[in-house]
Amino acid sequence: MSGKKTKLPVNVHIQNRKARFEFSFLERYVAGIVLQGTEIKSIRMGKASLQEAYCYFNQSSLCIKGMHIDAYVHGNIYNHEEKRDRKLLLQKKELQKLIKSQAKGLTIIPLQLFINQRGFAKVEIALSRGKKIHDKRQAIKERDLERSGSNQIIT
Repeated sequence: MSGKKTKLPVNVHIQNRKARFEFSFLERYVAGIVLQGTEIKSIRMGKASLQEAYCYFNQSSLCIKGMHIDAYVHGNIYNHEEKRDRKLLLQKKELQKLIKSQAKGLTIIPLQLFINQRGFAKVEIALSRGKKIHDKRQAIKERDLERSGSNQIIT
């Protein structure tokens, strides 16, 4: 065994970019995530994706479905299942608030997955409402104006 250790990136920020285009965010929360086995090692290597992920309630706990964490390269038979449901950790007050708001037709989606300063994996989730087609077009116009450097107001 060689004494070499691979350097892991210090700042791991895996984002769900499509969510910013599809949804408008009302409230944001930071939740812990329950991981098994080699999942944290894969996350630290940046091998995760939130593109198709969403959150749902399983009895009284919040879970994330569709989050993909690649198998750890050196994990052999102890590797994890790549697309399994993972439990999110929030305070009771926050969970109750989310349960009430989801009854109103709002969606809970993950925005980004990151490692905090203590080394724990955290997920930023948002209570959101889906955008209509005209809202998406307005967002595209505003972004194009920002890129061009023009400060005109669109009506």
